[in-house]
Amino acid sequence: MAALRARTDASLKETARTWLDKATAEAAAAGGGKQQTCTTWELRFAEAGRRCGAEHADSARIVLLHAARADTATLTRLYEQGAAAERRAVLAALPHLVAGPEALPLVEDALRTNDTRLVAAAVGPYAAEHLTAHHWRHAVLKCLFTGVPVSAVAELAERARGDAELARMLGDYANERTAAGRPVPDDLHRVLALTTPPPHKAEES
Repeated sequence: MAALRARTDASLKETARTWLDKATAEAAAAGGGKQQTCTTWELRFAEAGRRCGAEHADSARIVLLHAARADTATLTRLYEQGAAAERRAVLAALPHLVAGPEALPLVEDALRTNDTRLVAAAVGPYAAEHLTAHHWRHAVLKCLFTGVPVSAVAELAERARGDAELARMLGDYANERTAAGRPVPDDLHRVLALTTPPPHKAEES
């Protein structure tokens, strides 16, 4: 988080950096993220795009969430009430703030959308750690369906390695595309190759 804050500060103009300093202080003062109603820092969270620019809003919002030590209830409220850009920031902040699987409903909601930026945010490190194998496989397929590059999928190689069920699902999807006269995404072949277990080394005699 320190590195993210440093990069964010370096990219902001002085006015925006001053605004973020004040907003971060408000978030830190709120502490613990256990408020049941919208607080000042949450208003700052919503206006980060206008204050910092769309290209820096995600990182500014993550900084605010971390400073506030937002709990799952607060993250859920901000996600449910927020626009797509705010939801994306909540998803990106999950691995920094939630140790267990209790925020998975947010990931699952994002994966039900066709918003490619939300889908890409949903398959980050938090999903890699906490999604069940069944739901993770469907998340990979969702990326293929929507055109999200599979490079967005955190720990793709580790989780796909030797996954015969994922290989079957990818094969079925490729066959469906071919039968319909539609091209098979290059990313599908990339993931399929990852599912092949590495060859066993011959035992030394």
